[in-house]
Amino acid sequence: MSVRLILVGPPGAGKGTQAAGIAERYGIPAISTGDLFRAHAKAQDELGRLAASYSEKGELVPDSVTNQMVEERLGEADAAAGFLLDGYPRNLDQVSALDAMLGEKNVDVVVELQADDDVVVQRLLGRAQEQGRADDTEEVIRHRIEVYHATTKPIIDAYAGRGLVVSVNGLGTVEEVAAAIDDALRDFLGR
Repeated sequence: MSVRLILVGPPGAGKGTQAAGIAERYGIPAISTGDLFRAHAKAQDELGRLAASYSEKGELVPDSVTNQMVEERLGEADAAAGFLLDGYPRNLDQVSALDAMLGEKNVDVVVELQADDDVVVQRLLGRAQEQGRADDTEEVIRHRIEVYHATTKPIIDAYAGRGLVVSVNGLGTVEEVAAAIDDALRDFLGR
């Protein structure tokens, strides 16, 4: 099934797990900006060196670089029939850039994984403990969630204004959330 979708949700909501499952079920690539940054860094190509020059200084990679990486990736053959974007767009300027990249064949749907902040904090604290990540304190995690809400709400609002957002409860087993996403997509897309 051909579908162009964006997956959004707070840290710890299971986006990575769900993105992989959606991509497999729909036969589309899951495109994560984090994966793009790592691939370009590993290739040590021009975009990778440029992104690294910012990251090494602790700065965010500018939209212009991120947009170029995404545009290149969307131009690859496997994305012609559809794709899932995870981690992009992150702001309204990137929404505009994506609109320009896609033209009339814009995104079909934005899937918003919703999760209670306190539940997400507990999940991430558990994950941090399992992985020995002492820097993932409750304060740091709550800040990441606040940043997510502040930066993602305008994006969700922009796409909701176009009638493209479906919200799914991101809490439950991997299988329950996957089934809820599939039901929401089937209802929304009429497929």
